[in-house]
Amino acid sequence: MTAMKLTAKDFDAQVSRGNGEALVEFWAPWCVHCKRIAPAMDKVTQEYADKLTIGRVNIDEEPELARRFGVEVIPTLMMIRGGQADGVLVAPDSKAKIDAFIAQKGIQ
Repeated sequence: MTAMKLTAKDFDAQVSRGNGEALVEFWAPWCVHCKRIAPAMDKVTQEYADKLTIGRVNIDEEPELARRFGVEVIPTLMMIRGGQADGVLVAPDSKAKIDAFIAQKGIQ
C-alpha cells in the first residue's frame, strides 16, 4: 500500500476524510532524501492506514500547496487536522522518527 497522491484540486476533500486527521509528505522525485525515506513511509502507510489518511504532495506538480503550508525543505511531513497544520517534521531520517512524531500527536 502506498500513500495517496494529493493535488490542489482534491487536497481538502482527501485530508478531511475519515476522522479528519492526515499525515502528508511533501516531496519531489529528484530529492535524494525523499527517495531514502520512501520505504519507511510505505511501512508507515501500511501501519497507520486505519487511523490516518496518508498522502503525498509532489511540490513540483503542486507548488501552491507547498506555499500554502510554508514548506521550504523536503521531505517535510505534516500532520493536518481540520484542514490546518498541527505539527511538522522536517527531513526525518528514520521510520522511528516518523513513528515518534505520529505518537506525539496522539495517534497510536
